[in-house]
Order: sequence, then C-alpha cells, then structure tokens
Amino acid sequence: MRSRQRGGYIPSMADPAQFRARVTAVARAAQDSITRRLQDLDARPFREDLWNRPGGGGGSTRILLEGEIFEKAGVNFSAVHGELSPAFAAELAGGGRSFFATGVSLVLHPRNPRVPTAHANFRYLEQGDSWWFGGGADLTPYRLYEEDARHFHRVWKEVCDRHDPAYYARFKKWCDEYFYLPHRGETRGVGGIFFDNLSGDPERTLAFWKDAAESFLAAYIPILERRRSETYSTEEREHQLFRRGRYVEFNLLYDRGTRFGLQTAGRVESILMSLPPLVRWGYDTPVAGEEEAALVDVLRRPRDWV
Repeated sequence: MRSRQRGGYIPSMADPAQFRARVTAVARAAQDSITRRLQDLDARPFREDLWNRPGGGGGSTRILLEGEIFEKAGVNFSAVHGELSPAFAAELAGGGRSFFATGVSLVLHPRNPRVPTAHANFRYLEQGDSWWFGGGADLTPYRLYEEDARHFHRVWKEVCDRHDPAYYARFKKWCDEYFYLPHRGETRGVGGIFFDNLSGDPERTLAFWKDAAESFLAAYIPILERRRSETYSTEEREHQLFRRGRYVEFNLLYDRGTRFGLQTAGRVESILMSLPPLVRWGYDTPVAGEEEAALVDVLRRPRDWV
C-alpha cells in the first residue's frame, strides 16, 4: 500500500464506492435534519433549488429568506465529480485531476443582533487516489456573551473527546488561525473547530465526521433560543451590519470553500449564499457599546473557552 503526505489512499477502503455512498448519505441526512429544525423554529419555510453541475453531479440549495428569526439562512448539499484544472489540482492534497466531493454547508444570518451568525461545513473529497475529510463550525457574535461562547466550544470539545482527546485543542487552534482576517488583525468570530485533510482509518474518521455533522444543532440552537426574543437598539442593529462587512471580506478574500466552488464551476448562487442580505461599510465606524467593545478585544486576542 502506498501513502501520500496528506489524505488516505483509496484502496485502503474495503469498498470505495460503498464508502462514498455512505458519506453522501450522511451529508444528505444532515441537511434534512438541520433544515427541519430551523424551519420548526422560524415561521417561513425553506425554498429548495435542485441543480446539476455541467461537469458532473449536482446538489440541493435550501434558502430561508426574511423569516421571523433569520434574515437569511442557507443549508446546502452537494455531490460533484469531474476533472480539476491542472493548476488547481496541484494546490490540493491529492495531486490528481479527477475528483469527487460531497458535503453539507450552512450559514445562518439572524435578524436580531443579539443572536450570533453561525457557519458549519462538513465535506469529503477524493482526488486521484487520495481521500480526506474536512469541516468544522464557528460562531460569529455581534456582542460578547461569554456563556454562549463557552457553550458552543463545550459541545465541540465533547464531540472531539468522544473520538480523540487531542482533536479539540488542535482543531480549536486551527479554527482561530483559519478564520482570521490578516488585513484587520481580527478573527471572524469566537471560533469553534476547523479541520482539513483528515484521513487515517476510514471508519474511525467517518464516525467522527458524522458525529460532528450531527452535533451542530446542539451547539447552536440553545444559544439561538436564549437570545431570539431579546430587545435591541438601533445602534446595535447598525453595529451588526457593520460587523457583517468583516464576514463578507473573509468569505470573498480567504475562504477555501468559496474558492473550491468557483474553481470547480459550481453553482454561483449556492456558493455565495453565505453572504448576508444586508451589510454596510462605513468609515471608521465606532463600536456600539461595552459588550461590542469586549467582543473586538476577543477577536484580536482569541481565548480558551473550555
């Protein structure tokens, strides 16, 4: 058996086609469970767009717009395959041009600035003879509630500890480093976990990935329910729109998922569903209050939350 520097080697799987089908089913099930729960909470249903990729495969984009809770919520599933450009293939872990990718990704933009934006992505990629998993989840609040950050991180630490006690510290640090805007000197939010090029034993790696995908609701919904009915000021709403600008900057300048989707001729509306519906860029906009100022301090100096 040969190995690669990053990613597993496909013949290490007993049945690669069956494994691919199982992974795809996990991603579909995650999309179903997450959209069902969010739809139960909000008064507006998701719209679903089914799409095909010209080079192979397709997906399902589910969008909720102008709900009672969410201004915009998107939960995407995709399973695509085909050929990568030589230049982009060389950037990825496997080295080959043929690829298969599946996964679920979501971004939730709440209306109330007391409720944080949330993002999660759980993906599986085959490139040439190699395979690996990636993903994670992170929280982007607009004012600092330490109990919310602690809860979010506690859930992810529990998930990681069920599979490898070394995962959480490694993936938490990776998250802080990945969701970082160097031109602002800030992280995008209070973090969570992020991992990529995760392989090793196929069954053990899939078990962790599945557990993580199924744990997003436990990490986020208690925070949403705690904050959704809190009143907020006009100044807080303006600050939310200002901070959303940082979210847009990261997704368009640095996000690997955005780059992968565009480089593989994915559906543009689905790729850019992560962008908030309303955002503003002022000039040297001041923070709204003490809680917002405390948040900025955390974004510049990430903390350990558990």
